[in-house]
Amino acid sequence: MRLIRHLEEVRDLPATCSVTIGNFDGVHIAHQELLRQVVESARARDGAAIAVTPLERKAELIERLGVDVLVVLDFTKELARLSPLQFVRDILTGCLRATTVLVGPNFRFGYRQSGDIEVLMAIARQEGFQVRVLPEVNVRCQRVSSTRIRELLSAGQVPIASRLLGRPFSNYGPIVSGLGVGHRHTVPTLNLAPVEEQLPKVGVYVTRTRLGNTSHDSVTNVGHKPTFGDNHRLTVETYLLNFEGAVEQTDMEIEYLYRLRDEMKFQNPAILKAQIQDDARRSLKFFRLLRRFHEERHV
Repeated sequence: MRLIRHLEEVRDLPATCSVTIGNFDGVHIAHQELLRQVVESARARDGAAIAVTPLERKAELIERLGVDVLVVLDFTKELARLSPLQFVRDILTGCLRATTVLVGPNFRFGYRQSGDIEVLMAIARQEGFQVRVLPEVNVRCQRVSSTRIRELLSAGQVPIASRLLGRPFSNYGPIVSGLGVGHRHTVPTLNLAPVEEQLPKVGVYVTRTRLGNTSHDSVTNVGHKPTFGDNHRLTVETYLLNFEGAVEQTDMEIEYLYRLRDEMKFQNPAILKAQIQDDARRSLKFFRLLRRFHEERHV
């Protein structure tokens, strides 16, 4: 997949291109379907499948779906001032040679979001390209949208949020040094650097922690360490279950599977350590049941 950060880099595109536009924040199930359709449309016309977005964080996921070109547009003042017609002429048809444009049902574009689906279709009739609108996607009566997923994460409902994402919700980033509280008083943990992406509701979670190409069963706390004072910033720290040895990787990804409990302030570190050990036992039981479930499904 070609990654383009400036429109001046666009060149050597085929005469027919299928283009989709969106934030793709999270690349949830509805985004995935939209991206699959843009790929199918491009392959049917021997063209290129192009995704246009202001976000680069999910480039790997977008690439897995078969997209040929990912265009990451900085939201500059010049871009924000483009009318819907100018946006189409300057970027979609002019630069990206779009013959088919695929969008979601709530798509808006152009100056002050003045363009909607009806405006896009009117411009398409005038400029001579096709528009396809993906219908709303629902999973078990839940409308799939970035807003709904954020609401579920804020409520700690990570299994439902993951269902709408089509994969476990996760946070990724560098491993950083903590305050040493875990090594001194409770259990050794790995600390995730502060992330810009949304975190789930403060609490303790059953998780999988990926280090390089290996995933480890783990239990993770998202919170403020209230047992050790009231002024700690929000942190994400994970404890690897049944793991021995040194961690050589510098980055990790934490997948949230199930919320165990709220974060609590304990009377002293010894009581907290006993609670963490209980959290670990409950997490190990969760993974045993999960593996048994998968084994029975494959019998």
